[in-house]
Amino acid sequence: MDFLIMNEGFPLLSALTFLPLAGALVLLILPGENLARMGALLVTVAVAVLSFQLYTGFDPNTALYQFGENKVWIPSLNINYTMGIDGISLLLVLLTTFIMPLCVLGSWTYIKTRVKEFMIALLVMETAMIGVFCALDFALFYILWEAMLIPMYLLIGVWGGPRKTYASIKFFLYTLAGSVMLLVAIIALYLHTGSFSIPAMMGQNYSGTMQTWVFLAFFLAFAIKVPMFPFHTWLPAAHVEAPTAGSVVLASVLLKMGTYGFLRFCLPITPLATMTLAPYILYLSVAGILYGGLTALGQSDMKKLIAYSSVGHMGFVTLGIFVLNTNGVEGSILQMINHGVTTGALFLCVGMMYERTHSRELADHSGVAKNLPIFVTFLTIFSLSSLAFPATNGFVGEFLILVGGFTKNKIIAGFAVPGALLAAAYMFRLLEKVLFRGPGRPDLADLNIREIATLAPLLVFVFWIGLAPAPFMNVMHASVAHLLHQVDIAQVAHNAPITVALIP
Repeated sequence: MDFLIMNEGFPLLSALTFLPLAGALVLLILPGENLARMGALLVTVAVAVLSFQLYTGFDPNTALYQFGENKVWIPSLNINYTMGIDGISLLLVLLTTFIMPLCVLGSWTYIKTRVKEFMIALLVMETAMIGVFCALDFALFYILWEAMLIPMYLLIGVWGGPRKTYASIKFFLYTLAGSVMLLVAIIALYLHTGSFSIPAMMGQNYSGTMQTWVFLAFFLAFAIKVPMFPFHTWLPAAHVEAPTAGSVVLASVLLKMGTYGFLRFCLPITPLATMTLAPYILYLSVAGILYGGLTALGQSDMKKLIAYSSVGHMGFVTLGIFVLNTNGVEGSILQMINHGVTTGALFLCVGMMYERTHSRELADHSGVAKNLPIFVTFLTIFSLSSLAFPATNGFVGEFLILVGGFTKNKIIAGFAVPGALLAAAYMFRLLEKVLFRGPGRPDLADLNIREIATLAPLLVFVFWIGLAPAPFMNVMHASVAHLLHQVDIAQVAHNAPITVALIP
């Protein structure tokens, strides 16, 4: 396999993928809630530490997939167990392994019933998420993609809020509908190539009509997962009703699977359809940026505010992807990481406050800065990161996306700029109510050591990426250059983006 650098030693990717699942099986026999919490924390921390070897052993000078594993799985259908990562998937794997221990810590006292089952669901979710970013065979990818639905459905439906049944069913139906479209695209590609190998499907000579239909199937699957406007309606309900860890996993990792799908499949497998339909996706991205910002500005529920802000932030990510230039794509990948760090942190902050007040309404938290200085310090910094304040991580990614946008189309990029202003408006509105209004809440205790330990690592990455993004950018250069080269080759071969019929 000339696309894969094989790992001849310890199967690191398989270990990272299935260690959480093994930990979930061990939790089944452990007695007591405290042992379940400690066991889940131990497993997620071990996975995070083990995953650091991916970064230290990664070669940033090649676009080949690294740490490769390949075993024949179902030979009659040419299905293999193939794993590997490149500079695009590396950062997303590390984000996943970094976030999960914080989800366990953030749920330590928040979850009071069926603690063991909750921790098992988190660990099963981690296996599926890591596997999706590592899988290089479409059959394996799809199994893991679908496997995510079950634990996430349970996290919302069992441990969620008053409308948890409605939110969990809506989440499941929306994402399942997208998964059906994904399956259709996978089958179409398999019938054409005779293989489920994802790299083998790239660069093939598909007809313009086939590319268009496959792209549209991919687009529906991934646009729902992002979610892009107007496929976003499941997200606010899921975020509001989900427990804190569920909201963090949704915001930090699950939404990124949609944008990862655009990068991994749409651009290299259907490049001509991508170039043809990219302008329409840019329009939808700008619409999502403006809609998300305006809707967030009108929210009184802190979770809803952050949920709608995600629609706007992910609109910037899809904008960066489909401007199809280096600054835009690299900025979008970095912004995926930034959104996972910052929005995950904001949901943790809301969850910590909810444990104290049993309310998410802004009006019930007026003036808490007078009595909770540590909490408000964290909240302020994460809010500044969310609105892309200079020297924070959000600024770097958004700046690169806008540079790529103005390079591609000044009008479309210009319409995206108000989205940054809206982000400042709704985040400062949140801070203004928490910092300045009201007499304060002397009955509330400030953050404890566990809560500070949960938020502090996220704070480090806010400033690390904001002030020194090079370690995060360097690993993606070769992979992004190769990805855009695949699109350029398709364009040169046909001299210009094609216009294709929507009816075969």
